[in-house]
Amino acid sequence: MSYQIEYDRSVNDAEGFWRDQARTLEWFKFPEKILSKGEDGLDYWFADGEMNTAFMALDHHVNQGRGDQTALIFDSPVTNTKYKYTFSELTDVVARTAGMLADLNVVKGDRVIIYMPMIPEAVIAMLAVARLGAIHSVVFGGFAPPELALRINDAKPRVILSASCGIEIKRVIEYKPLLDRAIELSDHKPESCVVFQRPQAAASMIAGRDHNWVELLARAKAVGCTPVKGSDPLYILYTSGTTGKPKGVVRDNGGHAVALKYSMKAIYNVEPGEVFWASSDVGWVVGHSYIVYAPLLQGCATVVYEGKPIMTPDAGALWRVCAEYGVSILFTAPTAFRAVKKEDPEGLFLKPYDLSKIKTIFSAGERLDSPTEIWLSEVTGKKVIDHWWQTETGWAITANLQGVEPMPCKLGSSTKPVPGFNVEILDENGHHVPRGTQGYIALKLPLPPSCLNRVWGDADKFRDSYLSLFPGYYASGDGGYMDEDGYVFVMGRVDDVINVAGHRLSTGEIEEVIATHPAVAECAVIARNDDIKGQTPMGLVVLKSGATITEAELHKELIASIRANIGPITCYQDTVVLARLPKTRSGKTLRKTICQIVNGQDYVVPSTIDDTGVIPEIIEVLHSKGLVA
Repeated sequence: MSYQIEYDRSVNDAEGFWRDQARTLEWFKFPEKILSKGEDGLDYWFADGEMNTAFMALDHHVNQGRGDQTALIFDSPVTNTKYKYTFSELTDVVARTAGMLADLNVVKGDRVIIYMPMIPEAVIAMLAVARLGAIHSVVFGGFAPPELALRINDAKPRVILSASCGIEIKRVIEYKPLLDRAIELSDHKPESCVVFQRPQAAASMIAGRDHNWVELLARAKAVGCTPVKGSDPLYILYTSGTTGKPKGVVRDNGGHAVALKYSMKAIYNVEPGEVFWASSDVGWVVGHSYIVYAPLLQGCATVVYEGKPIMTPDAGALWRVCAEYGVSILFTAPTAFRAVKKEDPEGLFLKPYDLSKIKTIFSAGERLDSPTEIWLSEVTGKKVIDHWWQTETGWAITANLQGVEPMPCKLGSSTKPVPGFNVEILDENGHHVPRGTQGYIALKLPLPPSCLNRVWGDADKFRDSYLSLFPGYYASGDGGYMDEDGYVFVMGRVDDVINVAGHRLSTGEIEEVIATHPAVAECAVIARNDDIKGQTPMGLVVLKSGATITEAELHKELIASIRANIGPITCYQDTVVLARLPKTRSGKTLRKTICQIVNGQDYVVPSTIDDTGVIPEIIEVLHSKGLVA
C-alpha cells in the first residue's frame, strides 16, 4: 500500500482505520466505541474495550507458543553484567512482582512511582503495575529531591519502587538519600517504599515504611491480569512546561497499545522475533514507548542498556551491543551520535563489529543536524532516519514509514506526517500559511490514539496548554514549515524550553533556582547551541548593589545549586554578569533576542524595547568573554 492511500484513509476514515489496527491485538472485550466523547467533552479511543496492556505484551505471546523466545536483554558495561529473559520468564517475574505490589494493597487505579536506574527491575516494575490495572509514574533515576517531591505531591502514589543506587560510568549515585529527602519535602507520604538493593551501595531502611525488594518478591504469589477499560490510564509521565511546574501527561491503555503496535511495523518495519534497541532511559517517553511497551507488544526482544555511548568503555559501545545481539533497529538521540562522532570521527571503533543485522538507524528527541546525519550514514553505511515526536504524543508525528512506503530522506526534515496525524502549519492567527513558509506546527483534532487528552490532576490544563491557542487544533509548541512535497521541517520550540540532550528543561525552572542566590537581583536563562548536547542553558545575571562575589565564584555556586535542585542533566555551563537585562516597556525580558545574538543568528531589536542602548552593552560583554564573534 502507498503512503498516500494509508494516510488519506487515516484522516478521512479515522474510526475505520484504527478499528482495523485494534484487531491486531488480543482484547478481553473488543471495543464497540472506537472514538467517543467523554463527559469532559474530550476525545477517547476504545473507551469501552476491556484489556490489559501487560497481557498484550507478555501473556499473549506465551499463549501463542512463543514463550521460549527472548523478550528482554540486559547489558550493563558499568557492572559487567549480561543476561536475558524469555517471554515465559519475564511473564512469571512480572506476575510475581504484581503479587508483591498487591500484598502492599496496590489495586486498580492506584499510582506507583518508579525511581530506578536502567536495570530489568525497572521494566518489570512498569509491567507489574500495568498488570494490576494501576498507574505507574516513572521518574528519571537520580532526579533531585525537590523535583521528585513535586511529582510525589501530584501523583500521590500508594507505593514507591526504587533501587539503592544508579551507576554513571564509574560513579555510584545513591538513590535512597534522595528518595528520603523527597518524601520529607512532600506533603503526600507513600504507604510503602520497596528498594532493590544493589551490591554497589546498600540503602538504609526506615522500619515500617521501607521493604527489601528481593525479600518481598520471594514471598509473593503470581497474580493474573486485571481488566481495564481502553480509556483507563496506563501511566503518568511528567514533562516540564514553560511555567516550571511539571505537567503530568496521562496515557490511556487502549490507544497507547494500538498506536505503538501499529508503529512497530509501519514506521520501523520490524517483525516479531527481531531485536529492537532504543538506547534511552525508562525515565523518558522513548523508554516508555520503545524500550518497554512497543517491542514487547510486537513480540520483539528489547535491550535494556546500563551504559553510555562513550566511555563504557569507548566510542564503540553502541556498535558492540548492536553486533553482539543482532540488533535490527537502533534508535537513539542525536546527542549520542554527536558524542560518538566527537570521540571517533573516523569511525575506527566501529570497524571490529558486524553491523549486518541493522536495517535502519532512527533518531529523535531533538532535531538531527545535517552534519551528524551525513557522518552517521557514511561511517555505518546504513539508512539514517530522523523522526519527530513529543512526550505528549507518545509516538512519532512525522516519520519516513519504512513498513508502508520508504521515501527519500531530505536533510533537515523528519519526512511526512504519520497516518493519524493531520499536520498543518498556521500563522499566529490560526490561518494556514503557504508551503515553504514557517509557522506554528499544529495538529488538527481529533488526535490519533496514544496522544494525551488530559493532564493529571488538572482538568483544565490540557485545554489551556494545548487547545486554546488555535481552536480545533493541538498546538505542538514547535515551529517549522512544510515544503512542496509535503515534507515537514521542524525548526525548534516556539517557547522558552531548552532541549539539553533530548531532555526538555524549562528556563523558568532554572531561573527560579538562580534567583534564590543571595547576590542575584534578577536573571534570565537562554539556550546556547552546543555541538554535543544540542543546547545548554546560559544564565544572564544582574547582581544586587553592593554584592562583592566574583563571576567565577557565582558560577561555581550556581552550578552546585542547580545540580541540587534540578539535577546534573541540566548541564549548566555559562554565567554572564550584566549591568542590566534588555526589556520591553511592559517589563518582559528579551530572551529571544539575546539567544539569537549568542548563537550568531540574525536578529531584530524589537520596537517595544525600553532602551536600545542595552543591546550594544550586552554584545560588548559577551564579546569580551568570547561568547560571540
